[in-house]
Amino acid sequence: MPKITPTHWTILEKIFLLDGWRFDRQEGSHRSYVKVGVARPIVIPTYTAIPVSIIRNNMRTANMSRERYFELLSQV
Repeated sequence: MPKITPTHWTILEKIFLLDGWRFDRQEGSHRSYVKVGVARPIVIPTYTAIPVSIIRNNMRTANMSRERYFELLSQV
């Protein structure tokens, strides 16, 4: 399994959109996404390189496995 590496926010956005999340709102440089059945939103900052810690926290909130992440990444 490859390592999760820092990625551009637009790529991360596409991954979560493919997983069923939808854009809800934006405050400054932070965009919130919601999904039916998930209590907490995920927040994607509009950085050119989103740190791995933020990616993993969003994956944990979304209950997304590493395998699912890389599966969706290959579709982007």
